[in-house]
Amino acid sequence: MQVKRFFAADMRQAMKLVRDELGADASIIGTRRVAGGVELTAALDYQAPAAPVQANPALEAELRKTQAKIASAQADLAYREEGEKNRQLFANESLVAPELPASTVQATRPVAPVAAKPVAEPGVDPRALEAMRSELHGLRELIEGQLGSMAWGQLQSRRPQQANLWRRLQRMGLPAELSSSLLEKVANINEPRQAWRMLLAHLAQAIRTPKEEPLEQGGVIALVGPAGMGKTTTLAKLAARYVLKYGAQNVALVSMDSFRIGAQEQLKTLGRILDVAVVQVAPDQPLTQALAPLLRKRVVLVDTAGLPANDPALRVQLEALASRAIQAKNYLVMAATSQSQVLKAAYHSYKRCGLSGCIITKADEAASLGEALGLAIGQHLPVAYLTDGPRIPDDLQVPRGHQLVSRAVSLQAPEDPSEEAMAEMFAGLYQGSTRRAG
Repeated sequence: MQVKRFFAADMRQAMKLVRDELGADASIIGTRRVAGGVELTAALDYQAPAAPVQANPALEAELRKTQAKIASAQADLAYREEGEKNRQLFANESLVAPELPASTVQATRPVAPVAAKPVAEPGVDPRALEAMRSELHGLRELIEGQLGSMAWGQLQSRRPQQANLWRRLQRMGLPAELSSSLLEKVANINEPRQAWRMLLAHLAQAIRTPKEEPLEQGGVIALVGPAGMGKTTTLAKLAARYVLKYGAQNVALVSMDSFRIGAQEQLKTLGRILDVAVVQVAPDQPLTQALAPLLRKRVVLVDTAGLPANDPALRVQLEALASRAIQAKNYLVMAATSQSQVLKAAYHSYKRCGLSGCIITKADEAASLGEALGLAIGQHLPVAYLTDGPRIPDDLQVPRGHQLVSRAVSLQAPEDPSEEAMAEMFAGLYQGSTRRAG
């Protein structure tokens, strides 16, 4: 038997080191927290015959029992912390309680107060609590990783066709939750090609697109999103598209970006080229006041500032765009080159203004389209436009669901994801399901 210790920053990295060096047959015989991460002890018995991955109900039951114990321990930990807070609160109140007048004391004397039960919990060492929390977190990561590896291995052995579809969807960059729901709809189709075609058809149906182009609807159209997503360039494409079709008389441009150097100059230059009116909104100027001279315009395009989520100016900007007096249609601009977590953070930061849909930009630079499509589907955001190049206004498309799916398929990664990546994805699915259940 070969026994070896591994050190890593967290449990998942440690498990990766074990799999890389000892293989999937290695057994974990010990874990503990050390300075800078975790220490994991693994053993490999070379005499054990290699066996195919099989379902192990007993192991699943034990792992789930351990998860229940973790949840119970976390609840006990929270209870202890709450008891400690209450004890400190009661102690502070007894120290700062004001003295009552004698008349008040006499008036309240007939009423016998109920004696509060003393807090039985002893003082808890914060370092012990933190150590327990870290240990629970590491154990939870270990269990979730093992469950993910086991679930992926069982899927490959029992339903290899489903496993192949999982890989193809991950090559497209689609989120795991969306992939799972799509695969459930084709679970009963045995022919691989038909299953893939039906899966893509369901994906196209899940993508919402507006029945009428936003420029045709008219009104105030605002482009929102973090810096670098392509808001100003997209606004220029929209303005040029409208001018070429209807002329410059009924369209105007508004800039709320007084933070980025040169942002308003860009819009002024565009206005001169298109012969379109350009209005700049000062930081202390109400948006309704700036839009008042433009009420007769059929389309007003608003360029906003891409501010950090914790910037107070962002809250003011979003509240102005959400005003019923303006009735703006706000579109979240999402660069297809951005990571999934960046897109999610942008959505949660800008949804406060009320989003009418989204615009996917920089499709020509993207390695995949699945992340942006996954967010649009998950948050029920219609995809109003797709931009795929720098040319104004040529590289602006009004997409349809099947076109976006075809584009996503054409951008899929050339190679299947690794076994480790698939196992981690299944571990994330398991973690998400336990959080929703809790």
